[in-house]
Amino acid sequence: MASTSRQRATRGGKANGRRNGPATAAASPPAVATVGQYLIDRLAAFGVEHVFGVPGDYILSLYKLIEESPIKIVGMTREDNAGFAADAYARIHGLGCIAVTYCVGGLSACNSIAGAYAEKSPVIVLAGSPGLSERARNPLLHHKVKGFETQFEVFEKITVASAVLDKPETALGEIDRVLEAAVRYKRPVYLELPRDQVQARQVKPHRPPDGLPPSDPDALREAIEEAAALLSAARRPVILADVEIHRFGLQDELLTLAEATGMPIATTILGKSVISEAHPLFAGLYEGAMGRPEVTALVESADCLLMLGCFLTDINLGIFTAKLDPSKCIDATSENLRIRHHHYRDVRLDDFIRGLIDRRLSVARTPVPRRSNPFVEESHGRPDTPVSSRHLFGRLNRVLAQAADMTVIADIGDSLFGAADLEMHRRTEFLSPAYYTSMGFGVPAAVGASMANPQARLLVIVGDGAFQMTGTELSTIARYGLNPIVVVLNNHGYTTERFLLDGSFNDIQDWAYHKLPEVLGAGLGLEVRTLAQLDAGLRAAMENTASFSLLNVHLDPYDRSPALERLANRLSKFVTNAQ
Repeated sequence: MASTSRQRATRGGKANGRRNGPATAAASPPAVATVGQYLIDRLAAFGVEHVFGVPGDYILSLYKLIEESPIKIVGMTREDNAGFAADAYARIHGLGCIAVTYCVGGLSACNSIAGAYAEKSPVIVLAGSPGLSERARNPLLHHKVKGFETQFEVFEKITVASAVLDKPETALGEIDRVLEAAVRYKRPVYLELPRDQVQARQVKPHRPPDGLPPSDPDALREAIEEAAALLSAARRPVILADVEIHRFGLQDELLTLAEATGMPIATTILGKSVISEAHPLFAGLYEGAMGRPEVTALVESADCLLMLGCFLTDINLGIFTAKLDPSKCIDATSENLRIRHHHYRDVRLDDFIRGLIDRRLSVARTPVPRRSNPFVEESHGRPDTPVSSRHLFGRLNRVLAQAADMTVIADIGDSLFGAADLEMHRRTEFLSPAYYTSMGFGVPAAVGASMANPQARLLVIVGDGAFQMTGTELSTIARYGLNPIVVVLNNHGYTTERFLLDGSFNDIQDWAYHKLPEVLGAGLGLEVRTLAQLDAGLRAAMENTASFSLLNVHLDPYDRSPALERLANRLSKFVTNAQ
């Protein structure tokens, strides 16, 4: 039997508790008497307003409690899609949540939760399980795999904290510990609730914790002193901002620091849209040798590079073509702070950035390079010209410039790499699994993003291969009356893989994607082959605010964006060398 002694929280530096939603839950003891009700009250206190999932018998009693609370249940078609939706919700709202049944539900969600872990997205996994009274003599209950602990042990590997709530005397404290870990580390957590413990009564008084620990004052002071000295002495200081600025809601602080000092800001692809890309201090995306030359030169020529919340992945670093000299870097994250070769522990990212702001630094002004336009030729061609990737993304870029409030969700492959060149005019409006790169993120993520910010219009860019994996979530989009614009890049297969290693294994069955609204009984479907049809389709989709719109955009199987071509050329060397 699993017990609360089977618990874990990954070690790491102190992260701040600020999120896009409420920072931390109020530390007042809720007037509850059961484990299930306390859990729901704590979720609400942390600002969770929606829970995504698929019901199953082991979690039905918890579903009923959620249904009777202010929190809304959003029913999805698959558990992995619920995880993608909760991930997108967390990226915008600050904290996401899924609720699934035992093993067949929980294990189905593993891929999307692993992606959330890899990209530091705080998703709470609530899993029902067989009651403790049902487990006597180890019976072969339905959904069971190996032992009753199996699902818990699997989620231990892909969450930052986990617990089985099987003891009423410790359950409330475990709930607080695990939820605080999600806020502190911005990674998924796991809570398993046996179904006969949902109504278990607390056995002693309990008070929620007061919040997250502060920075070590001495380490913080010395780190700010050293960083300020380096920045003040630099001739070409530059800021490189990444994903943790999104996750910890530090966009205002980043902008305040940049505007006060005049330092230009480059971002990675995971950090894309951390500030408006129309801002005069925004320099562009840094992607090593894969990126635009002017951005690469700016970042790599900096004699002091202030790296804020950076997650140094192979994609962010242009498949390790980046040339960043650690002796010229100030690398501050939620878990570690390194200034040149000096390490400071227990310094929160928010405290460090605000400390630099308070120093009122006077630094040399680094010129912001003129940004090149990868879509300068996108308007060329007659109305009957077949659509190319450059045409498509150029048109989408114009749509974004004219839209009042639009969020882009890019699935992987050329959906991601082509979208990397789009100009985001507002912050935190670009969502993509740009590191874990799991196909199928886009359509279910639209559900979560819509719930997190109902005011924004969503543009979902997804390849046909990824759409065939999770496009059934259009059913959920129709059910809840959501109105994203879904652009399917229909090139009959896995384009990225074609340029890595070609073969018939990269081909897929062609669908009449634009006819799916007929199956669902909702939505607008449009087939696009030419520039004239593309222009007309985008206009119709923008005007259709009552339901979703799906554009089936036919592309040549070997057409690709400039960014994908750069990436494929680099990756193909690794693939062929491995033969």
